[in-house]
Amino acid sequence: MADIDKDELRGRLEELRQQHRDLDGAIASLEVSGIGDQLQLRRLKKQKLMLKDEMQQVEDRLLPDIIA
Repeated sequence: MADIDKDELRGRLEELRQQHRDLDGAIASLEVSGIGDQLQLRRLKKQKLMLKDEMQQVEDRLLPDIIA
């Protein structure tokens, strides 16, 4: 894989991690404050899981499995 591709993937991975952290904070504050409705919390948690899946896909592209 070209270095440019790896740099782009690393940049995308960092963006996804930041979004994941932001969602984590938003979810935590809604749970603590008690003002968030359950539907909103479920949507945020689902979005967080989708980000986690995408992060895993990017990580897999950066570090492909090595068959020994």
